[in-house]
Amino acid sequence: MEIRRFLLGICTFFFVYRSLSAQSTCKLKAKFNLSGYKDVEKKKVVIGGMFPVHKRIASSDGNTSRVPVSSGCEGFNFRTFRWTQTMLFAINEINKKTDLLPNTDLGYVIYDSCFTISKAVEGTLTYLTGQDEAVPNYRCGTGAPLAALVGAGGSDLSIATARILGLYHFPQVSYSSTCSALESKFQFPTFLRTIPNDKHQSSAMAQVVLHFGWTWVGTIAADDDYGKYGIKDFKEQVEEAGVCISFSETLPKVSSPEAIQHIVQTVVESTAKIIVVFSSDVDLSPLIAELLQHNVTNRTWIASEAWITSALINQPGVILAGTLGFGVKRADIPGLQHHLLDLDPYADSLTEEFWETVCLLTLANLTVMEGNSTLSRAVRGVPDGLCTGSESVAQLSNTYSDVSQLRITYSVYKAVYAVAHALHNLEHCEHGKGPFIGNSCADITNFEPWQLMYYLKNVRFKVPNTEEEIYFEEGDVEGLYDIINWQVNSNGEVSYVTVGSYNGSAALEDRIHIMNDSIVWNNEVLEPPRSVCSENCQPGTRKGIRQGEPVCCFDCIPCADGEISNMTNARECILCSGDYWSNEAHDTCVPKIIEFLAFGEPLGITLIVISAFGALVTIAVGVVFVMHIGSPLVKANDALLSFSLLFSLVVTFLCSIVFLGEPQHWSCMTSQVALALGFALCLSSIMGGLPVEKLIYPLLSCTVWLIILPPHPIKNTSAQNIKIILECDEGSVVFICCIFAYDILLALLAFIFAFIARKLEDHFSEAKCMTFGMLVFFIVWISFVPAYLSTRGKFMVAVQIFAILASSFGLLTCIFLPKCYVLLIKPERNTEEMMRPRAKPRDGTSTGTSASLATAGTEVNATIASTAIDD
Repeated sequence: MEIRRFLLGICTFFFVYRSLSAQSTCKLKAKFNLSGYKDVEKKKVVIGGMFPVHKRIASSDGNTSRVPVSSGCEGFNFRTFRWTQTMLFAINEINKKTDLLPNTDLGYVIYDSCFTISKAVEGTLTYLTGQDEAVPNYRCGTGAPLAALVGAGGSDLSIATARILGLYHFPQVSYSSTCSALESKFQFPTFLRTIPNDKHQSSAMAQVVLHFGWTWVGTIAADDDYGKYGIKDFKEQVEEAGVCISFSETLPKVSSPEAIQHIVQTVVESTAKIIVVFSSDVDLSPLIAELLQHNVTNRTWIASEAWITSALINQPGVILAGTLGFGVKRADIPGLQHHLLDLDPYADSLTEEFWETVCLLTLANLTVMEGNSTLSRAVRGVPDGLCTGSESVAQLSNTYSDVSQLRITYSVYKAVYAVAHALHNLEHCEHGKGPFIGNSCADITNFEPWQLMYYLKNVRFKVPNTEEEIYFEEGDVEGLYDIINWQVNSNGEVSYVTVGSYNGSAALEDRIHIMNDSIVWNNEVLEPPRSVCSENCQPGTRKGIRQGEPVCCFDCIPCADGEISNMTNARECILCSGDYWSNEAHDTCVPKIIEFLAFGEPLGITLIVISAFGALVTIAVGVVFVMHIGSPLVKANDALLSFSLLFSLVVTFLCSIVFLGEPQHWSCMTSQVALALGFALCLSSIMGGLPVEKLIYPLLSCTVWLIILPPHPIKNTSAQNIKIILECDEGSVVFICCIFAYDILLALLAFIFAFIARKLEDHFSEAKCMTFGMLVFFIVWISFVPAYLSTRGKFMVAVQIFAILASSFGLLTCIFLPKCYVLLIKPERNTEEMMRPRAKPRDGTSTGTSASLATAGTEVNATIASTAIDD
């Protein structure tokens, strides 16, 4: 026993010593400077709240000679103060209900986060500690258990508080933190929210941009997680759909006139008419004020839910007229406006500051009015003794008392009720049927935060008055939004008009509904603005990428001949294939023009008439020769050769007609063969002798040609792009060259003989006529070659026919015109005497007569022999 007492004394001494040592080493490193509302006395459960009642923290004096105290706050925000009052209203309303927590009186601890992370952390630590001085990891206060934290305002603030609360498995229900990063249950296991996840809003914004066909947009985001994640998700979706980002700017969190000026300059210089903004109203307001100073208009703004209905932004309504944005679900909350107006100016420090701020703003407005008017206060209706504290808040009209657009306010209301319903379910758990170990239940007067978290995750209830059903799926609610349009009246007052809706849970094609006709755009036009870097490339053109610029910036390059594009913004032109070619607009492939020298066209008719005329004239000459068959002139010219020559000319005249019309197998074979044989017979007849002997070679060659590789019709698509030329393919170049080479040889021999015989003088001078005829023949065909090679299509056929006709007329005229002249006009010269050679001159020159080249050759030989005898 003595030993036990001794040991107990040692332990007691050691414990006291350790306690004293601990007290001597625990030091208060800093004091928090928090403002808000607190009511925990005689309450069974306490709900925490955090609201950014102020816009920023005040600058500190930097004094290090005393215990550090966190900075105070400045920039009173009427809108968020209304949110704070809504939580108080909801708790008071719940405490009066008999069907919800009838045996539990809720208390509250509400802190001002000042829209800064540091203040949000201070409030979180203080709330968890349960006393004004925060002691991490300890709950130092006594009394009612803490239920959950409703807050903490912006996404950045909630991310900071959620990381701390998650360590202790402490529930947090946010009313305005929409950042998609908060959906991670791994990082934020106890975070829930009654406002949709921004992944829905980013998709909704992308759908709006695509709905109106905007492909060139600018983006502006707050420099926090809300702005960065929201605009990142938006950009990923629209860029995947082919939309380009003209610029992407970030709003500073700390006042920076230089950064704001830079953003304004970017907006002014950009050609993008659509600007998507993911930001809170507090962060955006400096930019809007600067845009107002620069009178930047003709822009359409796409607003996120954080500022679409903010009075802080809509004051310069003309600048933002036509704005489209997304608002969370709106609702009317009966009794709230009465609560907002029923304030005691001196009840607490926050309410007193609110009152003072309202009064100062009202006085500032009155000062402006007095400077622009000489009316008395009584006439202007301004009551005497303003800001005495005895006025009604109803007289002070501002955004605080405006309950026409209760959206975030309604989200606060739902968050408080979500916690209350979870507590109700926890309190009314049936023993033995509980969700915890051994089917146990939690005690409403002494429960752990993680136990309430179970009920919050599974809560399902209908909001009073609106009957909206609330439940959480992985901590999120449905992505329901109203699409709101800013419509400004003649007085510059903004009205928020709902012009559509978005349901993130619906099928993709049914998610967005927009009433286009209800939207009033900037400059009060009804047509949606266009926002493109480059106008659409119409059919017939293709996109040409500009180096170093986004893909939405391009040039429209006309399709080349033979290529088309039949859609808007085609990336490539399509090559027309086969028998098709592009039309003039280059948007359709049309059949190529079929070209051949037709019988019925003017040129074809002309050639037929000329050919027929030549054939008739030739036949007429033959008739004249038949009528004068016994005359000396006809006898002297060898009637057989003359008729064979005339027959060959008729063949050449008529074969030119075969070249006309659409080429067929028979016409291709007939035209070339008839031409070759016709000229061969003609030239053989001119040379004299038996023409049949000289026709054996071309006849054999043509026969082999027609059997082995006959000429055939083809479609020539390469000569001219827009035409298909129907022509004859010779089949074998070798055969046709050999045949016409033979004709050329005959022509050269005939010309040589005629040239030699030109000096054999007679009364008729036939050799000279033949020489001249052969010269015409050669001139025609030599001219034919370059002319034929320089033409295409039906004109090649026309040139060939002209060459045939010209050479045929040349021979007919030069050879037979003098003879017909004698037979028909000068018959007195058609005598034997005139057909004989002239007497040989004494100088020894020959004067023989030649009616044909054969006769001329005989006379040449006789003259040569006579001369030899005389010698």
